[in-house]
Amino acid sequence: MKIEPYSLLGTPVEGGILVIADHASNHVPEGIDLGIPAELMNQHIAIDIGVAAVAQRTVAPGTAAWLAGISRLVCDLNRDIGMPGMFPEVSDGYDIPGNRIGDEGRAARVKTYFDPYHAALEKLLADSPPALIVSLHSFTPGLATCDKPRPWEIGILYNEDDRAARLAIPLLEAEGLTVGDQQPYSGRILNASMNRHAEAHGRPYLSIEIRQDQIADEAGQALWAERMTRLCSAVVARLG
Repeated sequence: MKIEPYSLLGTPVEGGILVIADHASNHVPEGIDLGIPAELMNQHIAIDIGVAAVAQRTVAPGTAAWLAGISRLVCDLNRDIGMPGMFPEVSDGYDIPGNRIGDEGRAARVKTYFDPYHAALEKLLADSPPALIVSLHSFTPGLATCDKPRPWEIGILYNEDDRAARLAIPLLEAEGLTVGDQQPYSGRILNASMNRHAEAHGRPYLSIEIRQDQIADEAGQALWAERMTRLCSAVVARLG
């Protein structure tokens, strides 16, 4: 059942795997007008393309998925309160006039979307502690504001806790993939949800960024879901 601003697929179990997708949706709730063309809502500024489908395909006994139900343009759930970009007024060169909402408007969105999302997620993690949290995102082959292409098919991010990352990187490289260690950006800068729910509690986690062209269609989504399932099972076995 869809519960804005999140949905839970599958049944979380203690010692299992929980896949978290903070940017899985491009939904804009009723009453919010971002003031941008509708076609932009299907681009990377509004949603992590392909991530919801990959996460859904990983759901199985022992693995559940937690998906955001609102667009990152409404409220970026992978940010700390007050962090730049939580309510972006410009994203990859596009103006977002509907996010010029002042302190009162920002506080209202935090109360309506951010706080319930993270409170419910923390309760789930406390009630059914997983062996591994998987934070799943996707990144663009390149930004509109930068001509330099990104060569990595997948990036692995982390902040202080790199236990799962150090296990995952060589496993992915063994499959012939170009793996970004703290690429295309660093988890020491962009790791808010995992800092909050994993590092703060000593919970092992794997923060994964898949390049969007790899998971833009059903064939790629199926391939990467199978790859993520194998990877996470191998990481859990080695963590144990």
